[in-house]
Amino acid sequence: MRNIFNRRNFIKISGATGATLLFNARKIETKENPLNNTSQTSELSQNKASKIPIILDTDIGGDIDDAWALALTLKSPEFDLKMVVTDSGNPIYRGAIIGKYLEAANQTDIPIGLGFEEKNVTHPSGPQEAWLGDYQLSDYPGPIYEDGIGVMIDMIMNSPEPITLICTGPVPNIRAALEREPSIVNNTKIVGMFGSLRYGYDGSEVIVNETNVRLDPDACRQMFSQFPNITITPLDTCGIVHLTGKNYKKVHDSKDPLIKTLIESYYSWAEYVEWTQPYPKVESSTLFDTVAVYLALSEEYLEIENLGIRVTDEGYTLIDNNEKAIRCATKWKDLPAFEEWLVNRLT
Repeated sequence: MRNIFNRRNFIKISGATGATLLFNARKIETKENPLNNTSQTSELSQNKASKIPIILDTDIGGDIDDAWALALTLKSPEFDLKMVVTDSGNPIYRGAIIGKYLEAANQTDIPIGLGFEEKNVTHPSGPQEAWLGDYQLSDYPGPIYEDGIGVMIDMIMNSPEPITLICTGPVPNIRAALEREPSIVNNTKIVGMFGSLRYGYDGSEVIVNETNVRLDPDACRQMFSQFPNITITPLDTCGIVHLTGKNYKKVHDSKDPLIKTLIESYYSWAEYVEWTQPYPKVESSTLFDTVAVYLALSEEYLEIENLGIRVTDEGYTLIDNNEKAIRCATKWKDLPAFEEWLVNRLT
């Protein structure tokens, strides 16, 4: 079992880590604030302006679908990925996973932010610990922010255009950010994977209290009530996305360094996961979170309904006309076309 560091002793991981944090904080401040960087070329500015500014808020390290979502994000040139933030659980474990993927993608200029740290967790790490091996968060050569929530707030507040916040896990980070700076709602678009409206897992007609909501219903409820621009993919649409046959083989056999890393981690994850039975040789697991990433780019293959959503204390998301309307991707227009798009984008 690898040593897992908590946030309190993070700066003690290595003698250089504190300096790295300070240096990288200065680097990002210069990069993100045009007032501090007058040497940017007009070509770079135009390139950035043409992209969608996003922050990925993820509980990566549990279900492998977050890793697929990160890979899809990194493979989408339409995005200007400002930061990847860990959400819930052990931020050091989750941050290390993010770092290893970003290194595989050769995109170590992207900052990692440490978000909400869940106290008294039964499992301080998760099923990707074996895949991490000796890799630790302090090995990541790019920017690392201990206060990822604070940096997220600053990025949103200082952005000249709304930032799209792609949420693929429970959202205690969002609740904490709202408590510190409620006005972030005015410059943020939320796109996320939440809920079960008419269908449950794998297309079941039994609705469930979906995990991202169930683990922190209050945070989800606050997010739904306070942000004016929210689009979600519930299990109704994201819960039936799998790659099989030729589609999966194309990804499985890819020579791209990031995708090879993704498949290697999928094999390792499959050995340790307890809540499902994956078959990495022949098919993907359910790729819930890839739909949230897609929705930040396009809605072409999905049907969107405006539905009032009531979040119960047990984590159910019930359709209720008396509640605020949320944009919900409730049906597929063309699921095979989406899966083909996903494969082509990844490979």
